[in-house]
Amino acid sequence: MQVMDFQIGELVTTKVRTGIYIGEVYELYGSRLVVKILAVIKHPEQGDLHHPQDPDVPLFHERRALAYTEKTTVLLKDVERYNGEVPDYKQSLVKAAQQELLRLDKLHRWAAKSINNLQGLIETY
Repeated sequence: MQVMDFQIGELVTTKVRTGIYIGEVYELYGSRLVVKILAVIKHPEQGDLHHPQDPDVPLFHERRALAYTEKTTVLLKDVERYNGEVPDYKQSLVKAAQQELLRLDKLHRWAAKSINNLQGLIETY
């Protein structure tokens, strides 16, 4: 797909770091698009992007979602057309943050059970 395949004003989904957003094509140039953010699909992950899921990094970043109508430059490979209804930004932001929290809670519970199992195994080894 080329930049020329998109039109200014067209709705798209785009990945920005670890977040996913619904936006509107605002500007076209080269192999990039400028997208105006309208809703959040997936909230960005917390921490260091170069050391995912590592709590022991020198600086554990708080990652906020992009703001409503914020413009961001994205690579063409990270953009897809969006044909659905655009949800309310605030509601989509809260929903995405809650989904991320549920994902982390599940990971936390899995880690706790894994630790318990491994401690038992070590005793039998």
